[in-house]
Amino acid sequence: MKLLIVDDEMIIRTGIQQVIDWQALGIKALMPAASAEEALERIPVEQPNIVLTDIRMTGMSGLELASILHRQYPSMEIVILSGYDDFGYVQQALREGVSDYLLKTSRPEEIIKTMLKAKQRIADHLAEQKRGSLSDHALRTQLLEQLIKEGVKEAHLLTQSVQQFKLDEPSSYDQLMIIHATGWEDPALLLFAIHNVIGETLPCHILVGNDHILVVLRSPTEMDQQGYLRQVLERMERMLKCTIFAALGTKVPHYSSWPDSYKSAMQAFEYRTIAGDRGLLNYSDIIVRKGGRTVCSMEEEAELAAILVKGNRAELHVWINQKITSQLQDEQVTPESIQAYMHSIMISGYRFIERVCGSNAHSMTAPPPIRKHKQGIHLSPEQALYDACCHLMDSYRQQSSEHRGNSYVEQAIIYIRNHLHTGITLQQVAREVHLNPNHFSEVFKRETGQNYIDFITRERIERASELLKASEMKISQVARAVGYEDIKYFSQLFKKLKGKTPTEYRSLQSSN
Repeated sequence: MKLLIVDDEMIIRTGIQQVIDWQALGIKALMPAASAEEALERIPVEQPNIVLTDIRMTGMSGLELASILHRQYPSMEIVILSGYDDFGYVQQALREGVSDYLLKTSRPEEIIKTMLKAKQRIADHLAEQKRGSLSDHALRTQLLEQLIKEGVKEAHLLTQSVQQFKLDEPSSYDQLMIIHATGWEDPALLLFAIHNVIGETLPCHILVGNDHILVVLRSPTEMDQQGYLRQVLERMERMLKCTIFAALGTKVPHYSSWPDSYKSAMQAFEYRTIAGDRGLLNYSDIIVRKGGRTVCSMEEEAELAAILVKGNRAELHVWINQKITSQLQDEQVTPESIQAYMHSIMISGYRFIERVCGSNAHSMTAPPPIRKHKQGIHLSPEQALYDACCHLMDSYRQQSSEHRGNSYVEQAIIYIRNHLHTGITLQQVAREVHLNPNHFSEVFKRETGQNYIDFITRERIERASELLKASEMKISQVARAVGYEDIKYFSQLFKKLKGKTPTEYRSLQSSN
């Protein structure tokens, strides 16, 4: 693909030619022409595919040049350069067959996008002219996809594959790479630009998907090319003004093993959820990971419950960011473990709403799902968990408003259940709901039918029962988790209310 720049201002024509790495885009920038007349002399010989011309030039104008070229070379892409006050000329040029236009103040990335669009239109036009080659291209794409994802076993297809992709050439260290990029309004055009740069830079085969690119890197020698690949990706980011994440699979000795490399690359690609949208990740870097923490603590459960009660979304956002950031700093974390941890938080929030609202929580049959995508946009773990917890917060507000009898007592009960592991006193709870302790004690007994001490004791023993059934915590740990430091006293209270010691209760639950 060849480009000819036409402008009578030397600083403009040389600047456009030199500021962009045209070769990396698969475009050969010819020596710029200083006038329309010079361009007309050279075009029959040099045969550019794209002409970028200024509108106003000494002698023949860019509009006149465009009109001539459109008649003589109908498949040529013509892009004009204009100033802000040339819009009337631009409209005329577009009517006369000019493909696109750029302002002289356009940034390099805007020029790149416009040229790539022109290049794509030329490719589409050639494909239409050669319908036979279009079917060949479709077959080639299908074969490559099968080679990468499943392998080719049919003899006639294998013969075609060897011929199409020159698989008989020595290449004993093949490796799959998956590339995802963001930063352009048109994602497909960005992938096309990356396809061009990769194809011009590396010995490889490329398959473009809807939102990522599969690259089969081919090398006849065993060499660590990860450092070089990182340089290539960083250079593309700078040139195309985008953000790139890439995942590398294992090296394989033969094209028949491409599916193995593809599967490992896909496993590494899953780490984009926790590694972010930028960088190069090798399968060998993640295979040794054993997984981070998967269950939220009782302290975290209490923190979440307190935030849900307040209904403060800003505080929820900060809390979630802190928790997820802490998890991602663990060198053992995996997508599966972070997902399990997030799900544990949701279960905790759901359990809290059930405790507080009881049977009234009829509309919440299960915790809300944690979505990975929203309106086609990939969500970070923080955003996905925040969205799900906001749903919990809304549900709690709805359920508690329907369930609330005396708001002071309800708030007190919520506070008590969230602080059972501490030595909370009646005075503390009364202060939390802004009541005089004596008045609060009277209201509390009237509404619940129990005095404060009896209520908190029963709540602690019920919570201890849940822990004995659902966990393998030691009896001493269970006691402390519900606010008792004296294990003997805890056991006496437990037997008094449940009819069995904690150990007997656990054994009975296990046998059942």
